[in-house]
Amino acid sequence: MLIRGWKYEDILRISQIEEECFPDEPWNFKMLASSFEQENFFGVIAEDGGEIAGYGGITVAAGTADVDNIAVTEPYRHSGIATAVLSELISIARAQGAEKVFLEVRVSNVAAMSLYLKNGFKGAYARTRYYADGEDCLVMSKEL
Repeated sequence: MLIRGWKYEDILRISQIEEECFPDEPWNFKMLASSFEQENFFGVIAEDGGEIAGYGGITVAAGTADVDNIAVTEPYRHSGIATAVLSELISIARAQGAEKVFLEVRVSNVAAMSLYLKNGFKGAYARTRYYADGEDCLVMSKEL
């Protein structure tokens, strides 16, 4: 498994994975391309034999970082890819001078919450009716 930075040519496949993993609110190609062009955004890919198995993105500014997204394709789930991607994103945040990392997770996404808790994140507060379907999110944070 190779963890590497996004390339522009990865965005089409990333947008397809977004639709698979987040059918209700996927980032589309245009949104992904726009974030790719931001100097404070960093995207990483988990690649297996040339195939994108997962990815993540983080935005770093003013001493804090926000994990924008982490997704793993169905065949690669529960294989440690999300942990590897998250670890790389945290390393990037640290190298860019962030002192704290934030993220938002659906309250129903038990697998993601478990991943974040195992990696040192703690619940900070909830945002009610945060998602378009009315579901709440939990904001989590980690001190670096």
